[in-house]
Amino acid sequence: MEKTCTCGSCKEPCAKNISIFSTLSTEELLKIVNMTEHKSFEENDVLCREGEKSDKLFLIREGRVKICKITKEGKEQIVYVLSEGDFFGENNLFTSNNISNFSAYAITDAKLCILKKENLEKILIKNPEISLKIIQEMADRINSAENLAQTLATRDVEARLATVLIEFMDKYGEKNKEGIYISLPLNREQIANYCGITRETVSRRLSKFDKLGIIKLQGNKGLIVKDKEALFSLAE
Repeated sequence: MEKTCTCGSCKEPCAKNISIFSTLSTEELLKIVNMTEHKSFEENDVLCREGEKSDKLFLIREGRVKICKITKEGKEQIVYVLSEGDFFGENNLFTSNNISNFSAYAITDAKLCILKKENLEKILIKNPEISLKIIQEMADRINSAENLAQTLATRDVEARLATVLIEFMDKYGEKNKEGIYISLPLNREQIANYCGITRETVSRRLSKFDKLGIIKLQGNKGLIVKDKEALFSLAE
């Protein structure tokens, strides 16, 4: 359920912790904060829908968000998983009709700061370096989407799953004495939607990786990567 953000510490960090605003002064950050709408969302809340008009830039202050599309078969295909410091919605702002080409859902409780198009344009005019950062991020996401499409089209099931685990390891991994612990941002069904396979296949392959000593499962929401080299070999 969408709620107005009531966090007392929301003001400065909601802009300061967003990567594209990292070079701005405190004064400039506060100007941006005054232009933003602060909202809290619960897990599974819809942030925007594919095919609907969206003229806002969403800045993630807390929580995680999945960006997805619906395939011709009516299945969900997750394209990106975003977290604190990330943003989305920039593509919609630079089209003539502002129609969203994706849907976005909160996959945890989340706090977002939302900039309307007209306010973002004012910021970009005064701070052109932000435009460059947005373009760089858009290019990175295009590359990521192309890599995902190639992975889904050309690689087998184990390579797809290994590729996703490597992504999560890079983003969320924390070293411990057993290896690299990953707090998984997605459940089994969502991982399946990311890899383009079934939930049952995800569970079977994770169990196989566990038996081979490549990973060590830690319940449903975590695992330890014990053999990075083997995981990278599977992804090739």
